[in-house]
Amino acid sequence: MHKRMEAIVSGKVQMVMFRDFVQRKASALKLVGEVQNLPDGTVRVLAEGEHSHLMLLLKKLHKGSLLAHVSGISLLWARPKKQHTSFSIQYGK
Repeated sequence: MHKRMEAIVSGKVQMVMFRDFVQRKASALKLVGEVQNLPDGTVRVLAEGEHSHLMLLLKKLHKGSLLAHVSGISLLWARPKKQHTSFSIQYGK
C-alpha cells in the first residue's frame, strides 16, 4: 500500500551531508519526494511509496548520516499526493 510520510528530523542534521544521505537512501528504496533544510535547524523529509519501504527509510533516518546526530523525529502519515516523480534535494526558498 502506498503512503505519504512527512518527517521533521531534529538534532545535528544540517551541515553533515544529511540531505544527500536521505536522497540516496530514499532513491535506493524507490521512494519519491524531497528533503530540505528548515530555518530552525531541522530537516524536512517528504517521501511517498510502499509503506514497507517508508518504514525502512524511517529506520535509516533515526540512524542518520555518518556525522549526524538525530535527537528526534516527528511524523505525519497521509495519503500520497503523487506530486513527485523522483526524490530530490530542495535548496533554500
